[in-house]
Amino acid sequence: MKLSDGIEQALHCATLMAALPEGGLLSAKAMAEFHDVSTSYLLKHLQALSKAGLLHTEPGPRGGYRLARAPDQITLLDVVLAVEGPEPAFRCKEIRQNGPNPLPASQFKAPCQINAAMLRAERAYRTELRAVTLADLLADLAAADDGTIAARGCAFFDQHMRRPKPDPNPTT
Repeated sequence: MKLSDGIEQALHCATLMAALPEGGLLSAKAMAEFHDVSTSYLLKHLQALSKAGLLHTEPGPRGGYRLARAPDQITLLDVVLAVEGPEPAFRCKEIRQNGPNPLPASQFKAPCQINAAMLRAERAYRTELRAVTLADLLADLAAADDGTIAARGCAFFDQHMRRPKPDPNPTT
């Protein structure tokens, strides 16, 4: 199975946003520069994450992105489905019924064994992705970090983190 480059970008950016301090935002441009990827391509995936309810988007010149839910409430499967869509990777076209001398339809009452095996693999794949949250990734990273990664992240946040302009007329 081959996933798009957008999955890797979306997962890394979501994990980066999971480490943001409360109320912090990151622009798409800053995240694209951090990972040395195309801003326009990344924007497409950030929009998909926003549409799926995984990211909050703050418009305007001081705007940006942040997680819409706590990192322990966003799984790798959530991100993959937001970017790639909910369809299974394998889609059976029933080609066993094609050809110059196909068998009668009565021979194809049971599901295709290949399709059944592929769907079992898809369920296992999704189960594994559903078991890992962004918080789990941050914990694994922190456990393996000698401080270098944390320092890089802090320096990046110091330079690029935005805070939305306070609402002058809050409704309370």
